[in-house]
Amino acid sequence: MKLISSSRHSIAGALIVASLLGGATTVQAQSQPSMPETQRIQVQAQAEIKAEPDMAMLNARLWERTPTIARTVSTQADPQALAEARKRLEQRTGELIRTLEQEGLKSNTITAGSLSVRPDYVHRQVKKDEPPQTLVRTQLERPVSLRIEDLERLPAILDALTKAGVDALDGVTYDLKDRDAATDKALTQALEKARHKAQLMASTLGVELGQVLNIQETNAPIFAPRMMAMSAEAKQGDATPEYRSGEITIDAGVSIAWEIKN
Repeated sequence: MKLISSSRHSIAGALIVASLLGGATTVQAQSQPSMPETQRIQVQAQAEIKAEPDMAMLNARLWERTPTIARTVSTQADPQALAEARKRLEQRTGELIRTLEQEGLKSNTITAGSLSVRPDYVHRQVKKDEPPQTLVRTQLERPVSLRIEDLERLPAILDALTKAGVDALDGVTYDLKDRDAATDKALTQALEKARHKAQLMASTLGVELGQVLNIQETNAPIFAPRMMAMSAEAKQGDATPEYRSGEITIDAGVSIAWEIKN
């Protein structure tokens, strides 16, 4: 019994000491002075530049199809018909590449994509009173991408593609050969604009700027290639098509904080 009582007194004493120490620690922490907050000027700035495109990307597709047959559960393409369709497609692709090279395109600016094969379903109604019949054929397709570095040759190249019998033209996208230079220019202008705003605010308020405390991009330079546009007269067929590249817009934004000197 005495041992138990002694143990209780020891535990109570330890709790009292711990409480006192904790209280002393708390008082010491509260007595430490807080660091003064740095006075600052923070500004945001946006910059936009426009650049005239100096190149274009053009995408076209060639395809061949096997004869249409009735669709069944185990329908498979006729190997001979498939081989013949592929042979025709490869011949047409080769002729198209040679035609483009004759128009002045270099071989390294022409990319002939890999062959793709897929079923192509056709719904055909034989009689009015009967449901449509589902037929199937196999479509073999090859994409062709062109990088045009001389925009003056674009109309002639489009004419060559049309005469070569491409099955689809997916449009022309105007671009810049040196994107980095354009985005760097937009970002530099945004930084200069931010500095000008900060200096204007400081001089107006009678304070002096110190060192830069923080720099952040509010949005990275946005580069959006431009799709091809045609004149209204050309769209209506009243005149020779005119391909207008327009301008490409690059936006950049920054947020910068400067210290205010005391």
